[in-house]
Amino acid sequence: MTTRQSVRIVFGAVLLGSVVAASSHALCAGRENTLTFNRAVSLPGVVLPAGQYSFALADSPLTSNVVVVSSRDRSRVFYVGFTNTVHRPAGMPKTAAVTFGEAPADQAAPIAAWYEDGASIGHTFRY
Repeated sequence: MTTRQSVRIVFGAVLLGSVVAASSHALCAGRENTLTFNRAVSLPGVVLPAGQYSFALADSPLTSNVVVVSSRDRSRVFYVGFTNTVHRPAGMPKTAAVTFGEAPADQAAPIAAWYEDGASIGHTFRY
């Protein structure tokens, strides 16, 4: 591993640790949705059991592509990660909040993208 790679890994770990250590109330920029899943779903590195979750954009001066997924009351953070922006597919209802990827029948379906309520731009998760 090169020194440059090590510096990037350390910087990423510090940034992620800072984001996770802060209160999820302070993390969110007010652009938040509460989503309910009737079965387990997955995000990179985590499986979320059926239930209600808060999806929000982190309030970050560095990027607007960090998504925070927490419990509905925001007392527990399950996922913090960088995303890529994507346009809502033509014909997708403005009320639809997520799209799913494929998974075997015995595994949780991966959330491919999250779209804020009524927004034409969404956030794809980096698997």
